[in-house]
Amino acid sequence: MPTTHTAVYAGSFDPPTNGHVWMIEQAARLCDRLIVAAAENPEKSYTYPLSQRAAWLEAICKQHANVEVACLQNEFLARYAASVGATFIVRGIRDEDDYRYERGMRYINADLQAGLTTVFLMPPRELCEISSSFVKGMIGPRGWEDVVRGYVPGVVFEGLS
Repeated sequence: MPTTHTAVYAGSFDPPTNGHVWMIEQAARLCDRLIVAAAENPEKSYTYPLSQRAAWLEAICKQHANVEVACLQNEFLARYAASVGATFIVRGIRDEDDYRYERGMRYINADLQAGLTTVFLMPPRELCEISSSFVKGMIGPRGWEDVVRGYVPGVVFEGLS
């Protein structure tokens, strides 16, 4: 019987960017089942409610038959991954700072859940500088729409304006 490879790609997605879309597309190609989890940590504040972030992700992911969207609240990612049968966590690395942080999280996740493997993906150069914080910081000044439109999926842009 063939093994099904399930992965979880979690993040705040506050809001989802074209970099997130690239990650989802690549991860969907690598596994049989991908769960994209909009995460909420009670220690953080968010610009967009979890329901909005999940709705954006649903619209972005609908073209991928093997991708599901879920919400992750106040739970360790490693334990969530195990609860949905995932053996892989997918994480993006844009630069050295991301690598240092994600390397530490990889070891903690392995401590929390034996057998869990973290897969790191590095986006192409043109997406490396895009982050949710960057996008939110661009919203507001006159002409922001022309700038931000190129950094987020259309469905997200419509929700920003």
